[in-house]
Amino acid sequence: MIRTELREHIFKMLYQVEFYEAEEVQASLRLYFDALERATEEDKAYMQGKHEAVVARLAEIDELLNANAQGWKTKRMNKVDLAILRLAVYEMTWDDDIPTKVAINEAVELAKRFGGDDSPSFVNGVLGKVARGNEQPQRVS
Repeated sequence: MIRTELREHIFKMLYQVEFYEAEEVQASLRLYFDALERATEEDKAYMQGKHEAVVARLAEIDELLNANAQGWKTKRMNKVDLAILRLAVYEMTWDDDIPTKVAINEAVELAKRFGGDDSPSFVNGVLGKVARGNEQPQRVS
């Protein structure tokens, strides 16, 4: 699979996090992987690894989103937009293999396909603020 397809599957896996208890997530992912006919074992390992990496940082990601989504908190966000944003923020902040512009562009494309009418502009706006914040030099205390 190409990386865009892998990202779409990771987004769908992250979307499920909102609807399952932690102990149910692994069973849900096994069922999801069983339904993927074209995915190689390497693809599944990549998706599983990235999913786990994002989930492990959900508190930090949500903190960044809450700080940058003016007038919106993650608890009030559309669940599709939230899953897209979480994946993109992870890629922008912790995944050195994904350039920030690519992460934003891919997130906007996912928002166009799966979100509501306002999703692409909302996702783009929030991620633009996150990107500008990531570019700021860190202050040394």
